[in-house]
Amino acid sequence: MTFLGRPLGPSFRTRTVTIRPGGSRDYDEREWRDALVVVECGAVLVECLAGGRRTFEAGNVLWLTGIGVRALHNEGAESAVLVAISRREAS
Repeated sequence: MTFLGRPLGPSFRTRTVTIRPGGSRDYDEREWRDALVVVECGAVLVECLAGGRRTFEAGNVLWLTGIGVRALHNEGAESAVLVAISRREAS
């Protein structure tokens, strides 16, 4: 199942994040708050503040809030595409 370009209804919002091959993205918890994150393409290596590192591949679903993430890396040859799905804030 993919969430790329797929409307989820008015209660949810999606955001796509692409990390190019060899690229990294510093972690900002506000950016990922309340979001389920789906690895749509490629693979992303999650580096934790305690030094641990784990790779997640296409199809994996992540929760990045509150686990002490330092950065996201793409060590692969293709872009890593992540889709973050979160609830819209009530107006």
